[in-house]
Amino acid sequence: MKTFSIASVAAAALSGALFATSVTAADLPSIVIKGSHFFYENGTEFFIRGVAYQQDVSSNGTTSDDGTFTDPLADEAGCTRDVPLLQELGTNTIRVYAINASLDHSFCMNLLQEAGIYLIQDLSNPSSSINRNSPTWNTELFADYAAVVDAMANYTNVLGFFAGNEVSNEVNNTNASAFVKAAVRDMKAYIKTKGYRTIGVGYATNDDASIRINLAHYFNCGDASDAIDFWGYNIYSWCGASSYTESGYDQRTLEFANYSVPAFFAEYGCNTVQPRQFTEVQAIYGDNMTSIWSGGIVYMYFQEANDFGLVSVSGNTASKLADFTALSKQLASATPSSTASSAYTVTNTVAQACPATGTAWAAASALPPIANSDLCSCMVSSLSCVANSGLTGNETSTLFSTVCGLDNSACAGITANSTTGVYGAYSMCSASQQLSFAFNQYYLSQSSASTACSFGGNAMVQTGSTSTSCKSMLSQAGTAGTGTVTSVPTGTGSSSGSAASGSSSTTKKSAAGSVIIPRFDTGLLQLGAYVVVAGLTGAGMLLL
Repeated sequence: MKTFSIASVAAAALSGALFATSVTAADLPSIVIKGSHFFYENGTEFFIRGVAYQQDVSSNGTTSDDGTFTDPLADEAGCTRDVPLLQELGTNTIRVYAINASLDHSFCMNLLQEAGIYLIQDLSNPSSSINRNSPTWNTELFADYAAVVDAMANYTNVLGFFAGNEVSNEVNNTNASAFVKAAVRDMKAYIKTKGYRTIGVGYATNDDASIRINLAHYFNCGDASDAIDFWGYNIYSWCGASSYTESGYDQRTLEFANYSVPAFFAEYGCNTVQPRQFTEVQAIYGDNMTSIWSGGIVYMYFQEANDFGLVSVSGNTASKLADFTALSKQLASATPSSTASSAYTVTNTVAQACPATGTAWAAASALPPIANSDLCSCMVSSLSCVANSGLTGNETSTLFSTVCGLDNSACAGITANSTTGVYGAYSMCSASQQLSFAFNQYYLSQSSASTACSFGGNAMVQTGSTSTSCKSMLSQAGTAGTGTVTSVPTGTGSSSGSAASGSSSTTKKSAAGSVIIPRFDTGLLQLGAYVVVAGLTGAGMLLL
C-alpha cells in the first residue's frame, strides 16, 4: 500500500509539486443547473465524480444525545493529508454530512478549490436535524441550517446543499417528508433573500422500493420555489459482477427519464463482494445513463467498521486500500458523452404530480409554515400571559398536556399535522414560545382571570405590546394562530442554535476540529407539541 504523510505532502507543496497554500486559491467556476443537468459556467456539462468524505457521523433522520462529530473541513492537517489523494483518485466533488458553522473552513476549502474539487454540504448534523420519528421544522433548525449556508455560500466550489438525508426511509414515516420539504423551501428562500449566488438545495434518499417513486415525486411536485433543485439517490444495488439490468439501474433510469431537475447517486458502492471493483462506474458514466443521471458519489473515503473505506488513516498517514486503486482505474477510463448547454434544449419542464395521501404515502402537499423567528418573537411580545423562562423539557411537556387538556382550542395555533396538511401558524416556534401562546389562549378564554395565568406558578402576566413591524405578520397569523404568514426570515443564521429563543447550546472545538453540540433541552420539540396533544383524547383533545 502506498502511504502519504503530512510531512511529505507539505514538502511537495513547498516545491510547487501539488498546490500552493500560502495564497488563496483561484475561485472555481460555479456549477449551474439547466433543466435536469449540471453545467460549468462556460456551458460544458458537469458530471459528479464524487466521494463521501467524513468520519464517524450519522445524519439520516435521527438525532443523537451525543452530538460529537469531526468537522473534516475544519481539520487542516486532515485536508492537507487527504486532498492530494482525492485529486489523484479523479475526484471532482466531495460530500460532507455535517460541519460546525462557527469554525474556520477557509484552509480546506482553498485546498479543494486548488484541486478542482466541489462540495455538496448537508445542512443538518447529528444533534440538529429533522427526526423521522417526531418530525418538526422550527426556528431552531432554521437557524442551524442557515448558519451552514452562511458559512459556505461564498465559496464558489460549493455545488449545493442537502436539506435532509434518508429522513423518510419506510412507509410508516413518510409524513416526515413534509417537514424536510419545508426546510428545502425555506433554505432556498433564505439563499435568495440574503443575496447569495444561486446555490441549489436538494434531498438525498435511500433506495426503498415501497416509497422511492412517491419520494421522488413529492420533492419535485408543486411550486418550483418549494421543490428540490436536485435529487440525490443513495443506492447500493450493484454488487460485485452485476450489470445494468441485474442491478436495476435500467429501471431507475426509466423512472427518472422525465424528471425536471438533475438527479445523481448521492451514495453508491455496495461492499458485499470484496474487494470492490466498481464496475458500475462504466454504467453510471455510460451512454445509457448520462442523458438522465449526472454522475455519483462513492461511499466512502475513510475506512471504518462498516468496511466501505477507500483509504485507511492512522494519525497523519493515509494508506490507499485496494478499493482506492480499483475506483481510480474505473474513473480514469470513464468517458461520459456530454452535451454543451447551448445545444441542450430543455424538454422535461413539467414537475411530477404530488402523490395522494393514503396507506402508501402520509405527507400532504401542503407544507408546514415558514420558520420565521421574527413572527414568534412578535407573538410572545403581544401576549398577556406567558410561560416562565427556564422550564425544562419535561416540565414543558407536562404543561402542554395540562393547558391543551383544559382547552383544546388553545393549542390550535401550535399543532401540526403533515398528513392532513393543517398547521398552526406558530407550530414552527420554539417550545417555550408555543407554550406561552397556549397559556395566553387559555387565559383569554377565561376572561383574563388572574387564576387562569398560573399553571402551578409556571406562568405570569405581562403587558403585551405590538410594534408596527409586527402588526402585519400577527394579523396574517390570526387571533387563534390558524392563519398563514408569508414573510421570509432575513436574519443571519446562528451557529448551533445559539441565537434561537428558548434553547441553549455550547460549542467546543478540539485541535482536530471535533465539535460537541448538546441537544436542546426541549423534550417537547423532539416529541412535538401535537404528539403530546394526541395523547389527551380522554380529556376531549383532538386526535392528530
